[in-house]
Amino acid sequence: MQKLKVAIVEDDESIRNLVQYALENSGMEVSSYCDGRAFTESLSRQIPQILLLDIMLPDEDGISILRRLKSDAATAQLPVIMLTAKSGEFDKVQCLDSGADDYVVKPFGVMELISRIRALARRSNLEAQDHLLTCGGISVDIPRHRVWSSGEEVQLTLKEFDLLALLMSNRGVVLNRDRIMSAVWSCDFEGETRTIDIHVNTLRKKLGENGALIQTVRGIGYKVSDGQ
Repeated sequence: MQKLKVAIVEDDESIRNLVQYALENSGMEVSSYCDGRAFTESLSRQIPQILLLDIMLPDEDGISILRRLKSDAATAQLPVIMLTAKSGEFDKVQCLDSGADDYVVKPFGVMELISRIRALARRSNLEAQDHLLTCGGISVDIPRHRVWSSGEEVQLTLKEFDLLALLMSNRGVVLNRDRIMSAVWSCDFEGETRTIDIHVNTLRKKLGENGALIQTVRGIGYKVSDGQ
């Protein structure tokens, strides 16, 4: 089973390191950030499956970050657990009304936090599947059959979606035309590789500036660039 991808945004280094260590020992893949800016920059590379977000941060407060995430189509469905030293009812209501899925008050036990993460993963159906495939500014939600380019949702046909999902699932790997035709069209149309070219060109146009991530490998086929 693939590891659950969790991101932590917490300015207290000791708490951040403790939580990361505990989650990694529980079989999760963890990325940690000391402020909102670093986390926001990371979203262009990969969107996590669950976010642990501190309210009191040095640059931008967690509530503002939460609201921005929920207003962006690419991250609106991202499950969020707020971490905070504030225990008042107003603060809890503010977090939940802003779109948070859960709320943990410091100091907290790491075993309780792990249980809350796993419970949220079950509710969000994340244990059996990846939430998003991401590369650069492209995000593909396979279970929900949705695609975003630089935060804007893109409408694709069924074959366009299947083609993009195939390339994204094999990020950095060159797929030859026979494999693409077999996987997307479920058959071998000998001599009909023009069909693939047309769909790739349409995909590039619909993805805008991110369309350049779909690269042509002459004489072989196509790949989604892994940035190398």
